[in-house]
Amino acid sequence: MAATLDDDGIVPTVFFDTDAYVAVDISVDRYEGRIAQLHDALGHMGTTNYAAAMDEVITHYLDSGASGPAFVIFQTDGSPDSRRAAEQTLCKAAKLPIFWQFIGYGDDEFRFLRKLDELAVPRKRIVDNAGFFAAGKDPRLIPDGVLYGRLMAEYPEWLRAASAAGIVGWPACTGHRAA
Repeated sequence: MAATLDDDGIVPTVFFDTDAYVAVDISVDRYEGRIAQLHDALGHMGTTNYAAAMDEVITHYLDSGASGPAFVIFQTDGSPDSRRAAEQTLCKAAKLPIFWQFIGYGDDEFRFLRKLDELAVPRKRIVDNAGFFAAGKDPRLIPDGVLYGRLMAEYPEWLRAASAAGIVGWPACTGHRAA
């Protein structure tokens, strides 16, 4: 998915479990099998620390010197270790030019991800900086057009709101970077 949305040929990828791992750049020219290879090299995965993963994405974005908006595809198969920390991190990140598209895989009902998607604006966060959809057990069964429609469902509205709030500027919105 990210290879299709990318603008520079490199997709920074953050694996996480109990902790987040440093972002690994994956080339859109050589991505087939790379995710499985990197995942296998990590060995047994621990718990699910959304906040650590989100913090690593934020750090990577800030350290990269990027000025345009980032579209983060955040994939998970379960609820986080600390819901409070994940919510606080998402709310803190609302001031940054980062949009979080959460995708849930598997049988989980993903109540918490639905909650993150619906957090109050402006009481909890300055703009709605997240979307969510459940992809089910086998996301390969989702037709491409439907998948991309779900991925992009809330992003255009976030761009408008983030621009109005001074988080992103329209000139910076001409290129989008998948993170």
